[in-house]
Parts: sequence; C-alpha cells; structure tokens
Amino acid sequence: MLSSTIIEVDGVFVGAAILVDGFNARRFYAAHDRVRSLHNETSPDLAVLMRTVTRQFRAAQGGPAAA
Repeated sequence: MLSSTIIEVDGVFVGAAILVDGFNARRFYAAHDRVRSLHNETSPDLAVLMRTVTRQFRAAQGGPAAA
C-alpha cells in the first residue's frame, strides 16, 4: 500500500481511500455499515470518491444527500 486517506463524513469515520499501486486510482475501504455497498469502489479522482461516499452515507441516514 502506497498511501491512504481517511474519509470522515459529518465527523464520523466511514473508511479510507487507498492508493492502488500502478493504477493511479483510489480504492475505497468501507469501515461503516452505511457505506458498505461502496467497499472496493475505485476512482481515479479522490474528490469524486469522497463525494460518492458522502452522498451514500447521508442518504442511508435519511439526511441531505448533497456533498
């Protein structure tokens, strides 16, 4: 593993974005049930991945889906 970025939504740790060696992409490691469906999702853009995770987390709690 080269590096990872912690992803928190509204102060809650939901997982990490892990840099995938040789692919210049990030893979999401889900650590919270609300975003479990996104586990192993990959994206070349960290900001897009974070928005996707935030939207899923908030939608699962019944809150605003906007990132």
